[in-house]
Amino acid sequence: MAWDLFLWIISFFVSLALVASVFYQVICLTDLEADYLNPFETSTRINRLVIPEFVLQGSLCLLFLLTWHWVFFLVAVPVTVYHAMLFNERRYLIDVTEVFRGISFEKKFRFTKLGFYVFLFIMVVFRLTLSAVYSFTEDDDLLHLF
Repeated sequence: MAWDLFLWIISFFVSLALVASVFYQVICLTDLEADYLNPFETSTRINRLVIPEFVLQGSLCLLFLLTWHWVFFLVAVPVTVYHAMLFNERRYLIDVTEVFRGISFEKKFRFTKLGFYVFLFIMVVFRLTLSAVYSFTEDDDLLHLF
C-alpha cells in the first residue's frame, strides 16, 4: 500500500511539472504575440523545454503501464505517441524564422496540451487523495472499489 501512495506522489509532481511547463510555453507565445519578447528568445525558451516535457510524459506513461494502472495509461498513451511521432519527424522545435506564421496554431496546440495535462493532473490528485486516505485507514478492500 505504501508503494501505491509513493507512485501517486511521483505522478503528482510529474503532472505538476508538465502543467507548469506547458503553461510557461503559453506565456512565452503570448508575450511574443504582444511583442514583449523577440522570436529568438521565445523559440529558445520553448525549445529548451520540449525534450524534458517529452521525457516526463513518456516516463509517466511508462510508469502507469508498469504499475498496471490501465485507465491512466490509456489516457496518457495518445499524447506520448503523438510526441514520439513529432520527435521522429523532427517537427517538435519552433523555428525562429517562422514563429509568427504559426503562432496561432502553436498557441492552440499548447492550450490543448494544457487542458489535457490539467485533466490528467486532476485525475492524479484524486487518486493521490484516495490512496492517502486508504493507506492511513488501512482498509485495503475500499481501494479496489475505484
